[in-house]
Amino acid sequence: MDSSTTDSLIPAGIMPCNWKPVIVPTSADKIATGDFDPKEHLQYEPPSKVHTMKDLSLPENTGISPIAVSEPFHLFTTGAIHRMRAEVLSKDVWDNCQYSSNLAQCQLRGFAAKYAPFVYDTWKNPETLSIISKIAGVELVTEMDFEIAHINISVKSDKQREEEVQAFVEKKAFDEDEGIAGCPWEDDKPIVDWHTDAYPFVCVTMLSDCTNMIGGETALKTGNGEIVKVRGPQMGCAVILQGRYIEHQALRALGTTERITMVTSFRPRCPNLPDDTVLTTVRPISNLSELYSQYSEYRLEILEERVRTQLRSFRENKRDGKKLNVQAMKNFIKKQEEFLAHMNKEMVEEELVIMGSIDDSHLLTSKADDVAKTKRKRAQ
Repeated sequence: MDSSTTDSLIPAGIMPCNWKPVIVPTSADKIATGDFDPKEHLQYEPPSKVHTMKDLSLPENTGISPIAVSEPFHLFTTGAIHRMRAEVLSKDVWDNCQYSSNLAQCQLRGFAAKYAPFVYDTWKNPETLSIISKIAGVELVTEMDFEIAHINISVKSDKQREEEVQAFVEKKAFDEDEGIAGCPWEDDKPIVDWHTDAYPFVCVTMLSDCTNMIGGETALKTGNGEIVKVRGPQMGCAVILQGRYIEHQALRALGTTERITMVTSFRPRCPNLPDDTVLTTVRPISNLSELYSQYSEYRLEILEERVRTQLRSFRENKRDGKKLNVQAMKNFIKKQEEFLAHMNKEMVEEELVIMGSIDDSHLLTSKADDVAKTKRKRAQ
């Protein structure tokens, strides 16, 4: 993609030679070493508000928690962010872990376990998991190693940044003069287009300096079809979202040359809670051998724990002389059959997966409905 194109993104496989990170670590940060230490690297401040599924007019029995999304909250120290950026922007990660799709043009995936030990330990740490779980309203664990710290990246030149900000200022002034209410800038080129996540919960952490950023929010579709926006986090801050059950979009940011977010996915720790994980949006941007292997392992672990629990209950009842509840056993078997059938459906044969191409089956509403609604809105 030509570097002069508005809102240019880093094409897959190419690291722009003229792009430099906004945050330049000090010499002390460059030589920082050691493992992740929650006492040193966590700087948690609770979110000002947590929105429920009910607040978004979504069914309260949807998902694994009544919590929908949090307002941004401070999670990491500046030193921790510098350490993360150093690993994320390393040559090994750029050379081996870049992906691109029709939803997002530059993503880094599946790197943490091999190339980013600090990032990996951060999200595996019990104190980090405790914070995420408390906000989400349910005990969570990382989905699988491949999904620790998925990175979305958008970059632009200084010239593009200045032109966008100037256009924003001029349109805002015009709208104010004309008495036009509402947002003076509507984003038709999001960083990540409308989608639902593959996994129940995500934690989105900002790795860029947002001091002069305009926009950069996450747009959410409510149950009644309206769009609400959650303001983007500042550097070192994060947002928790039950993204498997809420359609959302990452909006562009003006006023900065980069926007780098880290998205870590989570699932319920309890094996008896639903695991509605789907691989629709991640198959085309993954090493399928790694993805399917890790997906199979954790799903079989869930099944193993469910069977062990059922067997333990069965033996206890038998020892106590209780008659087998045949219907309850049949219900259990049926549930596990559905669990395995879902798992089988998600593991599409590799030769049938088109890399970089994500269809619309993950959406809760059709694009045709969105287009019609937009036209009606503009006509009013």
